[in-house]
Amino acid sequence: MARTRPGGPPVGRITVLYDSRCPLCLHLRRWLEGQRQLVPLDLVPADSPEARRRFPGLDHAATLDEITVVGDGGQVYRGTSAWIVCLWALAEHRPKAHWLTTAAGRPFARATVHAAAAIRSVTTEPCGSAGAACRLPDPAGGSPG
Repeated sequence: MARTRPGGPPVGRITVLYDSRCPLCLHLRRWLEGQRQLVPLDLVPADSPEARRRFPGLDHAATLDEITVVGDGGQVYRGTSAWIVCLWALAEHRPKAHWLTTAAGRPFARATVHAAAAIRSVTTEPCGSAGAACRLPDPAGGSPG
């Protein structure tokens, strides 16, 4: 699951970029904060000044489309892979994360991410609404990951 740095240890810290205007994203951020972490998680609002400072080369508009996780070695995970990395970082969920990377588990992981996108689409203001600064993924269109 974790990529190793050439000649170095596996990922030692990850940053989770989340949409701070999305109720589901905020709920999941609080849930992640309450879990015992094997790998420390930094939870940073996507497309924020802090995110731009930390990751100047990242496509920040895309981080509002889907969850993005960045490893301390520069690894970038999006969508399904990002969710799996988040679970991998948690003590109680690492075994599930390993299973989700298998041929049997990957479709379940993708379906879960698509369900979250569908929930997000009805709980977050559509783009173009007053004050909305998000772009929502198309749950039916899928995303690589």
